[in-house]
Amino acid sequence: MKSDLDRLMQEAGLDALLVSGPRAHNPSMAYFTGPVHLIWAELFKQRDQPPVLFCRLMERDEAALTGLQTESIDDYKPNELLEQAGGDTARQRAMLYQRMCADLGIRGRLAVTGKADLGLEFAALQHLQALVPELEIVGAVGDLDVITRARATKDADEVARIRQMGKVTTGVAADVADFLTAHRVRNGVLIDKQGEVLTIGEVKRRINLWLAMRGAENPEGTIFAIGRDAGVPHSSGTDRAPVESGKTIVFDLFPCEAGGGYFYDFTRTWCLGHAPDEVLRLHEEVQAVQHEMLTGLRAGAVFHEYQRRTCEAFEARGHPTVQGTPGTTDGYVHSLGHGVGLAVQELPFTGYSDRSTDLLQPGSVVTVEPGLYYPERGFGVRIEDTVWIRPDGTPEVLAEYPRELLLKVQGT
Repeated sequence: MKSDLDRLMQEAGLDALLVSGPRAHNPSMAYFTGPVHLIWAELFKQRDQPPVLFCRLMERDEAALTGLQTESIDDYKPNELLEQAGGDTARQRAMLYQRMCADLGIRGRLAVTGKADLGLEFAALQHLQALVPELEIVGAVGDLDVITRARATKDADEVARIRQMGKVTTGVAADVADFLTAHRVRNGVLIDKQGEVLTIGEVKRRINLWLAMRGAENPEGTIFAIGRDAGVPHSSGTDRAPVESGKTIVFDLFPCEAGGGYFYDFTRTWCLGHAPDEVLRLHEEVQAVQHEMLTGLRAGAVFHEYQRRTCEAFEARGHPTVQGTPGTTDGYVHSLGHGVGLAVQELPFTGYSDRSTDLLQPGSVVTVEPGLYYPERGFGVRIEDTVWIRPDGTPEVLAEYPRELLLKVQGT
């Protein structure tokens, strides 16, 4: 949580943070600013001091909405700096940083993060190091990435925003189910009232529209994979392919607030009209394992422990897993879950091996997403929900939605 940030900076030996770039799709910046429109900003956070946001004058009103202390980049006369830098934009940016650090009294160890042009930012930071040798500039990675570490637990406002995204996500899932079942089947594929074949691409276009209508977006895309594609966990599905009846559809939806913000992550597996007996059995097994793992989550536990239990549960049912059969492409082939927040995947992670030691804590928001995959047999099954570890240490699904496999359609 943000309240942990100064402690994490102290533990990492950091005196200050620099976050660069736009607000949109820039988790480190959005963590401080919230959902405002900033095309470009620079944010400094010194240990045990509130952050300071530098913005252009044209965005001063938006910057003020953050509630942060704001300063104007234009006060530093960027055009004059560019002239002094001989037209070198990297040197200009370094001179800008030099003056900002001087005005804020920043010295010591400075960790940098954000979203920027890698070449320009790298050159600018090299110039800055030469201009201010008393600064030690480090990349915010690993233990030094204190913002990501703080984001591993969420406060009440963050949970509320993720919960709202869950309502949006499950609302769109219901729209998709209604859209599919409004079609009829002919020769094993869905057709509309005009007799046109429904394609996966059309379903995805509808999903994007319905998300936009609810104030959300889909920057990472959507998985809507049928048949063999459903047996490959991250196959997004073939847009030109028809929507077929009787085959598994792995529908994985992970949208975020419009402009980049908090995500939700959700998967259901459907069959339209009917399903093979083997798929019915696998769906029951995945649902049982998901229920066991989800209801068993507790604060203080190593998240990887639930990955181990999941592997054991599937192996006991006769399926290969990444634990017993490393590298398998059949059976249970991935990890159980990950954190969700300003990135669709963030701390904590279950990981694949015992080296994964991330803990569940009050405030953790994680996915629980077991699955079974048999691509050469033409099917895959996954069920996923996003779960909050409440202050009492117990789990809560943030947006409930039915887990039924079969959707009824005409003509089946």
